[in-house]
Amino acid sequence: MIEKIKFESDLIKFTDSLKKYVSTDDGQWTIKGFIDVFKNIYTISSDTKIISKILEIHLFPKILKFAEDNGYKLVLADHQNYYPDISFVKSADESVKFAVDLKTTYRKPVTCPDFNGIQ
Repeated sequence: MIEKIKFESDLIKFTDSLKKYVSTDDGQWTIKGFIDVFKNIYTISSDTKIISKILEIHLFPKILKFAEDNGYKLVLADHQNYYPDISFVKSADESVKFAVDLKTTYRKPVTCPDFNGIQ
């Protein structure tokens, strides 16, 4: 149980730190599009499948470093759409495992009068 609490706490701190990696201070994505071998540039659409895959690719080195820094190995899903996306397996005790599934969604900021304009 202690390992679970520690992993959850470390993961929350880690995910909070990712915002600066994937977006600018004014909320823009750090990745703006794709480039092909002919140097054509394609902007990213708002399709969540595209966004989630870009985020997975962009964040993978950070996720790998988090695992290594905290004594875990990563195990990736064998197939697309298999659960979980990533398993963290404790290097020192392989019976300790945590499943992490990456999800994306749309966010529509709404001002709530009960929170004095906080979004």
